[in-house]
Amino acid sequence: MTSRLNPYLSFDGKAREAAEFYRSVLGGELKLNTFGEFGAPEPAIKDLVMHAQLETPEGYTLMLSDTPPGMDYKPGTNITVSLSGEDGDLLRGYWAGLSAGGEISVPLEKQMWGDEFGQFVDRFGVPWMVNITA
Repeated sequence: MTSRLNPYLSFDGKAREAAEFYRSVLGGELKLNTFGEFGAPEPAIKDLVMHAQLETPEGYTLMLSDTPPGMDYKPGTNITVSLSGEDGDLLRGYWAGLSAGGEISVPLEKQMWGDEFGQFVDRFGVPWMVNITA
């Protein structure tokens, strides 16, 4: 698979509980990493979910995370469209096209987990994230 598009849900400290609930209903394999596992030094967030991914037997993908301090959490607007995969040229092209006229909050660049990652809100107000696997 070269790329995927799926919903990415944000929570205020309940991402682990939500991920386990969705797995109990939808089935599948859940992978979960905390901020602490990626080296976040703040004790208040070390056990919060930095990224969780549920892959169901039907081929559904659901991604979740807790909202870190300093970022807005507003129920009702806590969903983002995620584009991810290995085809860097394809995903960089999507990034360029979709972010044009929008507002970039995290530039598409290498991150602490080794992938290229960026976030933006497109010109229609839809939040997106792009992750290019290292």
